Amino acid sequence: MKKKPEPVQVIKQRRDTALAQLVAGVPYMQFLGVQFDRRGDELTAILPYADMLIGNPMLPALHGGATAAFLEMTAIIELQWVSMWDAVEEGQTDQSQTAMPKTIDFTIDYLRPGLPRDAYARARINRSGRRYTSVHVEAWQDNRSRLFAQATGHFLMPPRNG
Repeated sequence: MKKKPEPVQVIKQRRDTALAQLVAGVPYMQFLGVQFDRRGDELTAILPYADMLIGNPMLPALHGGATAAFLEMTAIIELQWVSMWDAVEEGQTDQSQTAMPKTIDFTIDYLRPGLPRDAYARARINRSGRRYTSVHVEAWQDNRSRLFAQATGHFLMPPRNG
């Protein structure tokens, strides 16, 4: 006999809970105020503007370190989200003990100054093997086609359970 499908709200709540636990596992993300907008399995990272993010008050421009951290965290959360998707869909919501990927290298291209306003980023996995993954991240502010930074990173993935 076929299992009755779950109500949409139950599925959405389970996904949101898993994502919230994942983000809560990175204290620096809370410090910077990074949030994630989830649409199905697609994540958009949001770095809300705050005065503390300004590195050059003469321009003013976002600090390069804050931009780099934002891009790297976007990549890591995307990797975690993709790797835990099946478990979440099967009903497992506790992702608090999930090991994070380890950064092997991360190269950032600062394309233009980040303005004093909200920033957004999306990560795309270019190559994914059992242990090694390559990710590309793009960040923009007002216009998705006018990137202010992009990055490519390589990560060592934690061993899969089971």
